[in-house]
Amino acid sequence: MRKLLFESLFRRPFTEQAPSPDDAAATELAIAVGLAARRHLGRSLSIREIDAGSCNGCELEIHALNNAYYDVERFGLRFVASPRHADVLMVTGPVTKNMRDALERTYHATPNPKWVVSVGDCARDGGCFAGSYAVAGGVSQVVPVDLHIPGCPPPPINILQGLLALLDQTAKSVAPT
Repeated sequence: MRKLLFESLFRRPFTEQAPSPDDAAATELAIAVGLAARRHLGRSLSIREIDAGSCNGCELEIHALNNAYYDVERFGLRFVASPRHADVLMVTGPVTKNMRDALERTYHATPNPKWVVSVGDCARDGGCFAGSYAVAGGVSQVVPVDLHIPGCPPPPINILQGLLALLDQTAKSVAPT
């Protein structure tokens, strides 16, 4: 133990270098999502995040959207605790049999207009958990999905791009021709 303690005093910590995303790009993207939400909904976009049985990798990336680096709430994107206040249900992980009923109830409790976004590869088709006795399948097998954001886990920038694509797709489908 003593030897380990002395070695740790002279050894540098094992850490990874922080990623170097373009700060301006992240800010510009968050502003675009906020403006699109206000333009199409007339207010901020409210998101309810649902873990349907994931490994929590996608949740960490979604929660990073609220940290001091991204801070998407300043651009009009808010995470809410109740599905009754949500516009978007952001679902992660394969839907386990235990969470199937809860996901369906949450979907029905969310007022219209509502959108379902499946985040991560597991939410699409079950990922590495597909075929397990405990998994009901991907999110689309339980509730209708409007957008899928691929990745294992997808970085916060991709999640923002997905939300912007969802708002743009919605605007195009409702726009008069």
